[in-house]
Order: sequence, then structure tokens, then C-alpha cells
Amino acid sequence: MKKKTGKTIVVRVERCLGCKSCEIACAVEHSSAKNLEDAVRTREKPGYRVHVEACGPRSVPVHCNHCQDAPCVMACPTGAVYRDTEDGPVLFDRERCIGCRMCVQACPFGVIAVGPEGKGVLKCDLCVERLAAGREPACVEACPTNALCFCEEDEVVVDKRKRTAEKMVLAQQETGAE
Repeated sequence: MKKKTGKTIVVRVERCLGCKSCEIACAVEHSSAKNLEDAVRTREKPGYRVHVEACGPRSVPVHCNHCQDAPCVMACPTGAVYRDTEDGPVLFDRERCIGCRMCVQACPFGVIAVGPEGKGVLKCDLCVERLAAGREPACVEACPTNALCFCEEDEVVVDKRKRTAEKMVLAQQETGAE
């Protein structure tokens, strides 16, 4: 299996407040209005591509993971769910969609939804237009606690190791063990 490289949206669960700023920013970014006031005024329903799910006392933003071997891409009979490049985000082409919903069924995370008109799907595209303009995905930019981070996967692994080591040292100091 080939290693996935590049930037990805990482969720830091311990920082999420469940405010849903990421959901709103995503919906607005994918609206035709591109701003909240106009989107509300026109009653447009662009739909969410990130979903904040409550899990007990915590909340977790859940979005497309742009899997290396994406089941949604493999399940789509028309190529409507595809990648431009081998390591690029999983994208969706409405013109090629026949509405079979195979991608929805194949997604292991349940983050692909049928669009408001019944044909086509809603899924995270990493805000490719924003990335092309040198900006971060809308959900990441909107998060007030930095629970969402757009960073290199290697950075995430190093950060997790450091936090684990710190917890181990603190636990050892608290117990007085050597």
C-alpha cells in the first residue's frame, strides 16, 4: 500500500467545543452567495460537507478523509467520484453522476450525503478553490479553537508522539515512580 503524503485536515478532538463554526463556514463556502447573509437571505441550502457529531461530553467534526484507496471512487460506476492526481483530494463531478448512490453506501465514514435536489452528492473537496488561492479549507479557517488543522500528516504523528511522551512523564512524576 502506497503511503499518502501531503496536507490533510486533522481533528484535535480535545479542542472541539461543538460550536459548529466549521459546518457553517463549509456550507457558506459551497453556496453560490459565498457569504452567510446572502445565503440566508436567498434561502439557499448548500448542505454540509463536515458534520459535528456529539459523542457524550465531546463533539467531533467528521469529514471526508480522502482515503488513499477510496472506496467511494472504486464504487462509482461513472467516474463522478474521482481524483485529479494520485495523492489529490477525492472530488465529485455532478455532470457524470447518475444518482445511484453507490459512493454514499461505500463511504466507511458516512460523510457522503445525497445533494438537496436528490441527484449528486455532498462531500468535502478540501476547498480546492481556496487551496489554489493559497488559503486553508473554510472549516479550518473558521475553527475558533484550532480543533481543525490543515497540516502535513508527518507533523501530526510527531505532535501525537510528543503529547504521549509528556503524558507518560507527568504520570511518572505524579506517582513518584522511577
